[in-house]
Amino acid sequence: MLDFIKKTMLTGIGLALKTKDELEDWVKEVVKKGEMTENEGRSFLEDMKNKSQKAQEDFEDKIETKFKELLKKANIATRDEINEMKQEIEELRKTLGSK
Repeated sequence: MLDFIKKTMLTGIGLALKTKDELEDWVKEVVKKGEMTENEGRSFLEDMKNKSQKAQEDFEDKIETKFKELLKKANIATRDEINEMKQEIEELRKTLGSK
């Protein structure tokens, strides 16, 4: 399952990079033809970059949420939960005076 998620994310990144390059080429061509100023082209690319980053962050948040739900359903402890338990054990040991 983890391998599938990893492959899916890498595929998405690859597509995003390809799309970015194609979009930059298209903007350069439009500017060259005079259909858009250079400033408009830069602004357009920056806007697309910001939207892409936001979409990527949203996607990562959704994946993280779904993964946590999957771990919870599978009744598997997360690293944070294990660390909390370790801390509680240490506190109990100190309280009981053992090492």
